[in-house]
Amino acid sequence: MKSTGKRKIILILAGMLIIAFAWQIISRIKELGEGPGGEKGPRAVPVEVAKIKTGPVELRKTFSGTLESPSEFVVAPKISGRVELLNIDIGDTVVRNQVVAELDDAEYEQAVLLAKADLAVAEANRFEAESAHEIAERELERISELLEEGLASDSEYDSAKADQLAQQARLAVSKAQVQRAEASLETARIRKGYTKITAEWTGGDDNRTVGERFVNEGDSVSVNSPLISILELDPVNGVIYVTEKDYVYLKIGQQAFLTTDAYPDETFEGVISLIAPIFQQATRQARVELTIENHDFRLKPGMFIRTTIVFRKVENAVIVPEQALTKRDGKDGIFIVNDDHRTVRWCPVKIGIREGEKVQIECDGLRKGLVVTLGQQLVDDGSSILIPEEKDIAAGKTEVDK
Repeated sequence: MKSTGKRKIILILAGMLIIAFAWQIISRIKELGEGPGGEKGPRAVPVEVAKIKTGPVELRKTFSGTLESPSEFVVAPKISGRVELLNIDIGDTVVRNQVVAELDDAEYEQAVLLAKADLAVAEANRFEAESAHEIAERELERISELLEEGLASDSEYDSAKADQLAQQARLAVSKAQVQRAEASLETARIRKGYTKITAEWTGGDDNRTVGERFVNEGDSVSVNSPLISILELDPVNGVIYVTEKDYVYLKIGQQAFLTTDAYPDETFEGVISLIAPIFQQATRQARVELTIENHDFRLKPGMFIRTTIVFRKVENAVIVPEQALTKRDGKDGIFIVNDDHRTVRWCPVKIGIREGEKVQIECDGLRKGLVVTLGQQLVDDGSSILIPEEKDIAAGKTEVDK
């Protein structure tokens, strides 16, 4: 009996708690359905709002890319040989036409000496040919005088003439041999000069930097084997790839802002210097190059970069938070809070530039006011609303301001 009485008491208390909870819910619903003067009306929807602003907004995009040297010159020998001296290393500064390496020149020195000897022999032969030609000229002249006086025969004249012509031809051959020997000597000297390898690039600055070194002293190298690479570091090029959608916004001379992992708190400026006229078939992207000043050489080829380019800027745009955008009947729009702060009206908009959480819009006659940012899915044109923080709104403190 006692257990039955306790059960009844527990059931009665539980029923009273349920009735009390239900009464609180009904009271809350009635409170939301009444206006400020206690008048009955349509239920007001609690919403959050933000202030409509005007100001500048930019259409920008960030691309990933890489730094490259605008010019890379690879130093290579024109002859084969053993590297006897390599007097520069990675990171060293090189001046245009500076000797950067030397090859063993013993073999080429001997070639010069041999060419000199051949030239001496050719000059001696020419001297002998000149003497013989001179003698033949005098003999022909003497025989001609004797023939006129009747003291020499025609056969003697013919013999003297033939000898003069032979010596003349011999002289011409000896002169050609001298010229050939001179050319051979010059060739030997040039090849010997190739043992001193110089950095001879065209255009750009006179000073550049060694990027890579491929050989060491004592190594044997063949013709055109790379010894070192020399880079131009000021300016440096930034390379990015863009799609067709972004391609139309780019033009030569357009400014860009770059950041790197090496200097995360610093922004570098550059300008677009080259826009490829074609898209790569594999990626459907076009190559774009930027020129970046690098006077202190802190930016290095191969660094990863993030490049931000401003495509378009509007100075005096109407701006709302992105959360304020909604759709009705397939059209973009926003709900604007009326002056009584109790109702809203629907305003179709044309969406412009998106920048972060800000969106540029165009709505007839709209320049200022409040826009619904949360709860707009529950309202329609003319719906009643309840703004929880009336005091903050009156003071101009809204979600956008915080």
